Amino acid sequence: MGKGSSKFPLSGWEVAVGLGVVVSFGIGLMGVYFSMPPSDYSFLKLPRTLEELQTLRDHLEGYASDYTVQVLVGYCTVYIFMQTFMIPGTIFMSLLAGALFGVFQGVALVVFAATAGASSCYFLSKLIGRPLAFSLWPDKLVYFQAQVSKRREKLLNYMLFLRVTPTLPNTFINVASPIVDVPYHIFFLATFIGLIPAAYVTVKAGIALGELRSIGDLYDFQSIATLFFIGIVSVTPTLFSKNQVAECEANSKVMAN
Repeated sequence: MGKGSSKFPLSGWEVAVGLGVVVSFGIGLMGVYFSMPPSDYSFLKLPRTLEELQTLRDHLEGYASDYTVQVLVGYCTVYIFMQTFMIPGTIFMSLLAGALFGVFQGVALVVFAATAGASSCYFLSKLIGRPLAFSLWPDKLVYFQAQVSKRREKLLNYMLFLRVTPTLPNTFINVASPIVDVPYHIFFLATFIGLIPAAYVTVKAGIALGELRSIGDLYDFQSIATLFFIGIVSVTPTLFSKNQVAECEANSKVMAN
């Protein structure tokens, strides 16, 4: 894997596949738009600040109760689209789920949408992502490939650890996993289970949206320490397995002598 070049890394057919996915998401959003009552939807935009998120929440609260299906479909479509194409800002969408639907429904919604979006990104990357990933993260891919190769026997535990803790960005994991041969069933389980703790923290914060002063308030030292503790618990079987292998090798050498 060499350093990325300035040349655009995708071929024409690869760009066409990506555009096809964009069009399919666009059709879904258009269906939601035309099924909603006539109104001024100028407030509908991806929030980039807490103030914009609060404005969006204030407008959507009424729609969420009267047009629940349309709001859910629109929410999931936007979230999955953002995950698929690595668009930053899904943390605001997770906060919005808590503000609109409460903790339990919000967590279920975020975990579903995040897992679906990560899966969509996984398969899109499997199809067309290799040149783009090599261009963006050549060194990080080498590291990830080495770690995955060393942990084949307990790969689910390692992937859970990555999902629970902020060791590697989720965007990178989504794109790189098919390239370094992480099987989809392991990717899916690690994503579905591993995203629950962070989703709970974010969705719960969304209920008290007005009290947040910055995104940094979401993850204080206690929250991060808790996530790392859960991650360490998830990877413990891998560590024990390595110790057992080392023990067996040492015992074999002693017996041979």
